[in-house]
Amino acid sequence: MTDLRKLGTSDLRVFPFALGGNVFGWTSDEKQSFAVLDAYAAVGGNFVDTADMYSAWAPGHEGGESETVLGDWFASRGNRSEVLLATKVGRHPRYMGLSAETIRAGAEESLRRLRTDYIDLYYTHFDDPSVPVEEIITALDQLVRDGKVRAIAASNISPDRLAASLAFSESEGLARYVALQPHYNLVSRDTYEGALQDTAARYGLSAVPYSALASGFLTGKYRPGTEVESARAEGAGKHLETERGVKVLDALDRIAGARGAEIATVALAWLAAQPTVVAPLASARIPEQLPSLLAATELELTAEELGDLTAASA
Repeated sequence: MTDLRKLGTSDLRVFPFALGGNVFGWTSDEKQSFAVLDAYAAVGGNFVDTADMYSAWAPGHEGGESETVLGDWFASRGNRSEVLLATKVGRHPRYMGLSAETIRAGAEESLRRLRTDYIDLYYTHFDDPSVPVEEIITALDQLVRDGKVRAIAASNISPDRLAASLAFSESEGLARYVALQPHYNLVSRDTYEGALQDTAARYGLSAVPYSALASGFLTGKYRPGTEVESARAEGAGKHLETERGVKVLDALDRIAGARGAEIATVALAWLAAQPTVVAPLASARIPEQLPSLLAATELELTAEELGDLTAASA
């Protein structure tokens, strides 16, 4: 059984691979979603991530589809207490921004869809600079005091706003962010490394990077002259046009071949080995996509292999 890891300064302990729920109710229907969730839970996975706005971008969707699927899964399996559930507020079409009123209303709607009375980890999905950090933290703290949220976290936030939020929490004795969900992977390092990572480290935050496989590019299925049927193909394919993308694929090919591992496994293992990272985040549309993701929790790259990948992605 894979050991669970402590999430920041909280008492939450998480599986070292977080299962993304953005596909649930979108490219993965309820039956497929349940199968993926069952397979993840069967190996001890306990860290499931969603957001109130998933999948508002899809035609005919209004947001909340992923939370609804998860709520139905919890109800059918009777396992809510066994899963560390993360969701987010601030980007649902009807609950945009991070005013105190929006945070409260968004949380209530998420709880309703998820068919639960508490959220384990509640993220601000995108920072809202129009709202003072004092108002945001105070609203989140109230959710914690009310027992509706166990711990709070941030995503898509600047180093300065993150530091200001943490400082206010500490000065006022309010709930403080314990985790950060940055955009971070082998072909997107400057989106986290530097001031943001340094701030997370200084305050003891755990990182749960999203886009860990660069929309599928780091699975190795995108190659010159190859067409991939995927809702994310355009975004992933652009990396083939960069020198970094080609170098990273070459390094992944070499290491995966030498280790007898899937390319996605190696890419996630590199990410998991980076400072502050506690659990890379990726999604699976069908159960067959899970093994290569889960295998990253068991693959420990050598210092030389990590150095090769870091150099290729520079």
